[in-house]
Amino acid sequence: MHNGEALAVSMTTGRILNIPNILTLARIALIPVFLLVAYWPPAMGIHDHDAGMTRHLILTAIFVIAAVTDWFDGYLARTLNQTSAFGRFLDPVADKLMVAAALIVLVQWQPTISMAFAAIVIISREITVSALREWMAELGARTSVAVSTVGKYKTAFQMIAISVFLLNWEPLELLGYALLYTAVVLTLWSMFIYLKAAWPYLKQP
Repeated sequence: MHNGEALAVSMTTGRILNIPNILTLARIALIPVFLLVAYWPPAMGIHDHDAGMTRHLILTAIFVIAAVTDWFDGYLARTLNQTSAFGRFLDPVADKLMVAAALIVLVQWQPTISMAFAAIVIISREITVSALREWMAELGARTSVAVSTVGKYKTAFQMIAISVFLLNWEPLELLGYALLYTAVVLTLWSMFIYLKAAWPYLKQP
């Protein structure tokens, strides 16, 4: 490899493996850890209250750490001027993977129509909007469906609601559902905003 090619590879690697992107990759790496704690065989048969609470606290801590790094990696990318195409792609993917994993766990813990409906709405919206953004990018109009303020509030309510449910503390269950269904309303609202913005392109022949 020539010196020029080696330098180009080094610069590309540096842009990809910067601090914000490493945090995002770490967030993805937390997902199997989260699932391991949730489904580790001894944990599935826990009857001791203290041991069960410890597991829920660990799961909540993992999820909160992931949520905090979601904000922090974006802040660092802007502050350190380390934004990259790879980071813009990976950051929302990491968020969606962690939220989907947590919702699947919660649906198994609480196999009720209210929990399942919320999970289906949230996951379906993420798939729909991701597909919409990819299609709009092909048309060169991705900025028309950039992240909205409602979308940011939606994410915040999702993260807080899921954290409350992961604690699995009965006195907080009603609060958890209030937060979760606020997130569901914001989820549908934000999807409507994105679809409305994309409608001029969608109705073209």
